[in-house]
Amino acid sequence: MDPLTHLLTGACMSRAGLNRMTALATPTLVLAAEASDIDVVAYVRGSAVGFAHHRGITHTFVGVPLVAALVVGFVFICHWLKHRRDHSASSRPRWGLLFVFSCLAGLSHILLDYTTAYGVRPFEPFSYRWYAWDIVSIVEPVLLLILIAALVLPGLGSLISSEIGVRRKEPRGRLAAILALLAMAGTWAVRDYEHRRAMAAMQARNYEGAEPVRFSAFPYSVNPFKWMGVVETQNFFENMHVDSLTPDVDPDNNARIRYKPQETAVTLAAKKSYLGRVYLDWARYPITETEELAPPQKGYVVRFYDLRYMFPEREGSPLSAVVVLDENLNVVEQRMSARGERAGSARH
Repeated sequence: MDPLTHLLTGACMSRAGLNRMTALATPTLVLAAEASDIDVVAYVRGSAVGFAHHRGITHTFVGVPLVAALVVGFVFICHWLKHRRDHSASSRPRWGLLFVFSCLAGLSHILLDYTTAYGVRPFEPFSYRWYAWDIVSIVEPVLLLILIAALVLPGLGSLISSEIGVRRKEPRGRLAAILALLAMAGTWAVRDYEHRRAMAAMQARNYEGAEPVRFSAFPYSVNPFKWMGVVETQNFFENMHVDSLTPDVDPDNNARIRYKPQETAVTLAAKKSYLGRVYLDWARYPITETEELAPPQKGYVVRFYDLRYMFPEREGSPLSAVVVLDENLNVVEQRMSARGERAGSARH
């Protein structure tokens, strides 16, 4: 998920009642809910290395307590610097409990990332298998709206109450935060139900007379009934819209077919590169595109795409990879591309 959703989830977890159990619960939970993404520091060594380590050990069950310890250690240092001359009992947080809260926030990060199509590898280093629920987008406006409303509306209510002279001894926002977390779970339940309907609709038909080898449905943001279907057959891939409300496959007759490219010495060399191996380990529906470099250069450019991010109505593909080879098929350059070019396709 996007960083803001993680941060707001940590804030709601705190306001749901954990902030009443110890001091510094809120900053600890907010930081710990996003801290797993500290792995982005790997991008300083290049986009290929950064991509390889993203959602790695910091997004695993083994890594949760390690990241939690870092967060609590950071909070402890900040607290000590601020209160090093204050020895009153009221300024002493319960550090063991904060560590537990930090672990809970770390687990929430893994859960949120699992709900997306990108996925997580929670059992690393014992297993490097990717797991993904495929039910919400990385940026999901519905969830953001739920979380923001839960944190903002109680403050507005408190402001209105103070204006009319109503006093409350208990802090506001606990009920709203609990309801927001329940609404998140409800959103996932609805999405999961519609995802199953979309998958069932895709399974009930064939494609250009061919039986699917495998198929998946990936979410659009906001609309829980609109999905992007990807089907693999023996000879080609097909992308299309799926309406889970109907349910109907390719209701707008806008499906795209991409025939599987022939394997060559060039594509094999690109796939054996560092980025090629990493990308193929992560991609669920990989496809490659090869072109020769324009003279006077000699060599080839191999682009890797994952069809789960190639929506039929959009130009370009995020999370594509580029491997440049010289005329002897040695790797010259390898990098990720935020907005790659569209792979060759055909309409039907």
